[in-house]
Amino acid sequence: MLWRGGMGLGGIGLAAMLDAEARANAPSREIAPLAPRFPHHKPKATRVIHLFMNGGPSHVDTFDPKPLLNKHHGQVLPRPNLPTERKTGAAFGSPFKFAKHGQAGIEISELFPHVARMADRLCVVRSMHADVPNHEPSLLLLNCGDSRQVRPSMGSWVTYGLGSENQNMPGFISMCPGGYPIQETQNWQSAFLPGVYQGTYIDTRNTSLEKLVENIRPGRPAGEQRGQLDLLARMNRRHQAGRERDSRLEARIQSFELAWRMQSDAEDAFDINREPQSIRDMYGPGVQGRQMLIARRLVERGVRFVQVWHGAGQPWDNHDDIEVNHRRLAKECDQAIGALLADLEQRGMLDETLVIWGGEFGRTPTVELPTAGANAGKINGRDHNHHGYSVWLAGGGARGGHVHGATDEFGFQAVHDKVHVHDLQATILHLLGFDHEKLTYRHAGRDFRLTDVHGRVVKELLA
Repeated sequence: MLWRGGMGLGGIGLAAMLDAEARANAPSREIAPLAPRFPHHKPKATRVIHLFMNGGPSHVDTFDPKPLLNKHHGQVLPRPNLPTERKTGAAFGSPFKFAKHGQAGIEISELFPHVARMADRLCVVRSMHADVPNHEPSLLLLNCGDSRQVRPSMGSWVTYGLGSENQNMPGFISMCPGGYPIQETQNWQSAFLPGVYQGTYIDTRNTSLEKLVENIRPGRPAGEQRGQLDLLARMNRRHQAGRERDSRLEARIQSFELAWRMQSDAEDAFDINREPQSIRDMYGPGVQGRQMLIARRLVERGVRFVQVWHGAGQPWDNHDDIEVNHRRLAKECDQAIGALLADLEQRGMLDETLVIWGGEFGRTPTVELPTAGANAGKINGRDHNHHGYSVWLAGGGARGGHVHGATDEFGFQAVHDKVHVHDLQATILHLLGFDHEKLTYRHAGRDFRLTDVHGRVVKELLA
């Protein structure tokens, strides 16, 4: 009626509205898999930055002070040591001082003075617990909801559910300087979800765009590139025709198109030299400052889920020399993390950006005993500890200035208001507008979800 009644502009508007509506519904994933979609309920957060301190930072040296542990330093604990990956001995008091910060008076270690300035925006969970004291299964449990089976990562679930606000950039980006963490690309895998939802890996040790993002070459003649891509698309579609639908091939075709669209947006997003000098100084020098600033620029440009790893391997895995190593690692990232939180807040973005900090587990309050081929005979580090540890949330509807739960008086085990990894995942999805039991994908005759058959929303963590 609008077209035939001479109101062509109204027809154009109607077409745009219908297209937006179509993109917001599940069937549109076939046409525009990264188009923005509506969650189950009104979300508090619309994007996520996950700061991953891979290797397992010590909670009793960072966000969970234990004065009694220091009192018993060098003595056998009055309770049996819990089983961990390796044998541990006497109590090992923290070499770092704690102080209260913010109006809430949250106690935070001297290792994180810049983060401490944002204490009233932090929701510190001191009662986390996982399943086993080993890196590989714990990484997969936190990232993918299952420690053994191949399952989609949290970033993949989020982009599957919400799509992305920028069709010229990946919806999920995982940044790790210097190489891969333990378990490599499994940490950001899409598994049985369509490949378009897999995380895009960025090595933030590099500074040039061509090295940061493979096969992105800004400056080449657009017509030449478009012609090559069109030819490739025709060949791929011809190969695909008459065959059973292959999601891997479809993902590959879509990746070529996304790479084409990324060129101008990626060049802008990853170039921190376009920021004022005052902002770059705020984040500080080095790779951590650069990648935290890039993370802000990415979510600012509509990327849905950004994961920021500390470095390749497991840098926070300090079985010995914990005082030296934790001090060095915290110094590398503290200023940048504090700046990220403050920068998001000053831009009015923190309320809708959920920032998550933590590792795959914590560390023992007891000293790790040296064994053959380990620790070089040193008795000044901590073993893995999945029984109790800390993470914190900020922004995105998380309850600021709040400490939730507690470990025992020595910091060995979560004992009060315990939060399992699946509970944390359910709460994150809730803040993003999802009922974690209803965000599912049918595969092999079963409806799968991030939290498997577990998890509960921890309402005390919500603002």
